[in-house]
Amino acid sequence: MNPIKLVELLRGHRIFIQTHNFPDPDAIASAFGLQCFLEKHGVESTICYDGKIDKLSTKKMFSVFGIDVRSKYEISDMKEEDYIIVVDAQKYNSNITDFIGDEIACIDHHPTFKECDYQYKDVRIVGACSSIIADYFRQTRTELPMNVASALAYGIKMDTADFTRGAFPFDAEVFSYVFERADIHLINDMYMNVMEMTDLKAYGAAIDNIHLKGEIGFAKIPFDCPDALIAIISDFVLSLDIVTVSIVYAERVDGIKFSVRSEIPEVDAGVVAKEALKGIGDGGGHRDMAGGFIPGDRVLGIGPQRDKKIERRFLDVIRSKGL
Repeated sequence: MNPIKLVELLRGHRIFIQTHNFPDPDAIASAFGLQCFLEKHGVESTICYDGKIDKLSTKKMFSVFGIDVRSKYEISDMKEEDYIIVVDAQKYNSNITDFIGDEIACIDHHPTFKECDYQYKDVRIVGACSSIIADYFRQTRTELPMNVASALAYGIKMDTADFTRGAFPFDAEVFSYVFERADIHLINDMYMNVMEMTDLKAYGAAIDNIHLKGEIGFAKIPFDCPDALIAIISDFVLSLDIVTVSIVYAERVDGIKFSVRSEIPEVDAGVVAKEALKGIGDGGGHRDMAGGFIPGDRVLGIGPQRDKKIERRFLDVIRSKGL
């Protein structure tokens, strides 16, 4: 896609850049990078989201890189004629709220499960959405400020787990481009003092509850836990030498949140999450990593031995793939 066409589409309109409901570093960096790109071409925009940001490392991005993000409750004046660009997500996904504005554009790196008729669509299966935004600066030779380059580099590093998960040559190419223009001190700052005591409790609970079904590792966190932390713990379970697929889930007041990881080609984590939760919730994502959610009212309907029934759903889907 030609990003200049997006700029021309947006001129004369009020613009919002919307991330998914629990934005992670890649979502924040992508939105911030896009906001800067549009600004360099004369288009102002506001970054927004629903849900919450409760991971310390993600919140730290705001101060380190100078990012202004507005919650749903801070944009109560959004109108139907306002334009929305969905970033690192897609309309109709379970992890994004349908705001009153018009979703005219989408920039994402996840597979599409339900089509939407955007006026501008740039969906590429790459390691990080930040890579796509970085490419906008590269291909148009748009000035890339140091703090924005740093944020995009950090977003790429985080979503690809330092190029060990779901990364493509494209991610490495654009990472080299932004890294040359980044401030390494800002990136390093993001790795300092970002763990909270509640993180340790979640790790402890997951370790206490890890159990294996062959090469499949399950872990339950019996209390509310941020999306980003659930994903990190899922990576941790996958790092065990005998685990090739991990499923970590956390109890919430409004339901159960899942993170799925796979390191074998035969088991697509996105497909597993979607099929295992079909009829009781929703899920999806990449081949290597995915997420899912069962709403509270559906959780009650599962009945007794809930955890065993949920895990059986995942086991049946994964074993049908040959593991």
